[in-house]
Amino acid sequence: MELLTSGLAVVFRPSMLFMVVVAVFLGTLFGALPGVSGTMAVTLGIPFTYSMNAVDAIVFLVAIYCASITGGGMTAILFKIPGVPSSAPTTYDGYPMAQRGEAGKALGMQLICSAVGGIFAALCMLLLSPQLTQAALSFGPAELFAISFMGLSILTSLDTDNICRTIISGMLGLLMACIGLDPLLGVPRLTFGTRFLTSGIEMIPVMIGFFAVTEVLKQTYKPAKLKAVGDTSSGKLSAELPSLKEFLSVKWVVLRCSVVGTLIGILPGAGATIASFLCYSMEQKISKTPEKFGTGCLEGIAAPESGNNAATGGAMVPLLSLGIPGGNAAAIMMSALVLKGVTMGPLLLVNQPQFLSATFASMLVANIVMVIAAVIIAKIFVKVLAIPYSVLGPTIIMMATIGAYATKNTAVDVILMAISGVIGFVIVTCKFNSSALILGLVLGVICESNLRRAYTIADGDTLLAATMNILSRPVTGVIMVICVIALLWPVLKPIIAKKKSEGK
Repeated sequence: MELLTSGLAVVFRPSMLFMVVVAVFLGTLFGALPGVSGTMAVTLGIPFTYSMNAVDAIVFLVAIYCASITGGGMTAILFKIPGVPSSAPTTYDGYPMAQRGEAGKALGMQLICSAVGGIFAALCMLLLSPQLTQAALSFGPAELFAISFMGLSILTSLDTDNICRTIISGMLGLLMACIGLDPLLGVPRLTFGTRFLTSGIEMIPVMIGFFAVTEVLKQTYKPAKLKAVGDTSSGKLSAELPSLKEFLSVKWVVLRCSVVGTLIGILPGAGATIASFLCYSMEQKISKTPEKFGTGCLEGIAAPESGNNAATGGAMVPLLSLGIPGGNAAAIMMSALVLKGVTMGPLLLVNQPQFLSATFASMLVANIVMVIAAVIIAKIFVKVLAIPYSVLGPTIIMMATIGAYATKNTAVDVILMAISGVIGFVIVTCKFNSSALILGLVLGVICESNLRRAYTIADGDTLLAATMNILSRPVTGVIMVICVIALLWPVLKPIIAKKKSEGK
């Protein structure tokens, strides 16, 4: 209670509360813009902190970070453009809901689940920060590989009618993840002699191309005007907060994904993107009606949005407890605090506990204010759906181009986005799965780097001996068994069902 009181005292100072509200609006807008990741949103917010003290600075930056993750889900639902990479799974069910006129309901569920996930992570951060950090430190490259590979286990469930094509799409994504410098040796791979591919395939331009440009090409090829639920012309439509019955129907989804998202966020280098994909995959696996996922169901929105927002709180745990950033955005915050003379590490919580309390309070307040801010901004965004697609389509392309260029301020990323859009259109037309390709690209880099580090650390004279040493680690072994079962289940399920029917 003492920590809570001191944290709220910092946040509820009139000047600081105003800055938190400003941070939430900025973060939501930054997150909604295509190509502006949570990390970039925090970076853009740093100039505002130059005149602040260290405690006020981390409050402001945390508020921007939390709001940016939520803002990314808005454009994912309305335009099938993930504002931030962690919002990519939200497009699977959010966009279909918008297409059938339930944009308001989808946005409302996204906002509430985002707020609940963020608040849950903030409570965990306050109560369990030292214990959770110690648990995270016991996770090595082998465990991080297993967790990343669990996200890939969704491949066989993304499209059960075309499992073979879906796996091929995922393998293409893994192949694209190999382009660039070798993560351990630094040797160029698959760069075809050009320096532009040395740094690898940029995730954000490719995602914008596969989701936004491909969708515009599809709508142009087969025009279908988007429409939102209600009367958009009157301007009364905004995000519709879900009814109590609707929220209770996904309460266990939100709780499970908040827990998983917090734990994933604590792991150094994991972050909100892995949490989002993993939570979506997990809920699809354990759902009694997995066929509903991808068609526009509330569970498909609740899972990734709870997970990725919970990961924001989890990322603060190792940063404040040990001085180890849990993700890229946390690393940017750490750099900003170091410039102000703050020494991150275990002694920080002993000598200056107000950092923990202020961070907790800012996340708590930001997630509450975020719902109000996002509803206001969503009202503007949803009205865009009333615009004819002949105008809306080119506008989306323009936004996508700006987002791709802003990644590294190079025209190469714009070209990459355009090529990805055309390839994505061909893939969709040929009944392959672009979501599987993106999944392979996002998780491929993480899987490869952690797997190779695990083999480097593992003792063994042969590859088989090293593999057995890795799989003998309890956490790694259990997760890999779950992954194998999850991958094979969609294939084995119809075979088992057929044998049962023949036995009868």
